[in-house]
Amino acid sequence: MVEKVNKIVSIVIIMLLFCGGLGCTESPKSVVDSDYTNSIGMEFMKVPAGEFIMGSPSDEDGRWENEGPVHKVTIEDSYYLGKYEVTQEQWCELMDNNPSNFKIDDFPVQKVSWSDAQEFIEKLNEIEGTDKYRLPSEAEWEYACRAGTTTRYYFGDDSSELDEYGWCDGSWDSVLMHPVGQKKPNPWGLYDMYGNVWEWCQDRWHDDYDGAPSDRSAWENGSSSLRVVRGGGWRYYSGSCRSALRYNDGPGPRRYSIGFRVLMEI
Repeated sequence: MVEKVNKIVSIVIIMLLFCGGLGCTESPKSVVDSDYTNSIGMEFMKVPAGEFIMGSPSDEDGRWENEGPVHKVTIEDSYYLGKYEVTQEQWCELMDNNPSNFKIDDFPVQKVSWSDAQEFIEKLNEIEGTDKYRLPSEAEWEYACRAGTTTRYYFGDDSSELDEYGWCDGSWDSVLMHPVGQKKPNPWGLYDMYGNVWEWCQDRWHDDYDGAPSDRSAWENGSSSLRVVRGGGWRYYSGSCRSALRYNDGPGPRRYSIGFRVLMEI
């Protein structure tokens, strides 16, 4: 009898620890899960904590001077990053408009400024009842793009393989933007980190990495009004789709080739 009572008590304790009470019917989604989907269907992949060398070595083919000096960045906490670029359907659901030139629901939204992206994120946080959504910092973007790799691309150094992973090398009079998620993902399950549309980051633009943060934070100091874009676009040559390549634009203009993806803090 004593043994039976002890067994019941043990079961009750386990239920309290893992369910938060006797009335639960299923376990809540854990923050250690590798993916997450929010209320408007935006999918996110978990990016693990770690460290990496940001920028490109001096001998990398196609390197730009603004990609150095290389420096170690420590990512102390994991985070979620959009599995795909924000789509036109997701944008319309929150913003009630579609600024894109090529209006197709599962295409990435385009012709959105950095300021427009901030407005979308503000509304997303409001709808989700949180403050955890934001643009990724430049360091978070490159870390997630590289996914543990150190080569020009997350699949290696040979640009001839790029066609399997991203939409690049289109001419200015062609429509080579495509629905999100049609190519192969990177090792952490993120799609279209190369090509389709350039992606806004939170950071102000700096001409090189001299003085850059050594953590995942956005580099917000300085006097430049420009903001960082990453990843290359469908109209740009393959060299612009390298993991280390960085470019910029003002926070107000709306370009055909710029969109964004969203980060969610854990």
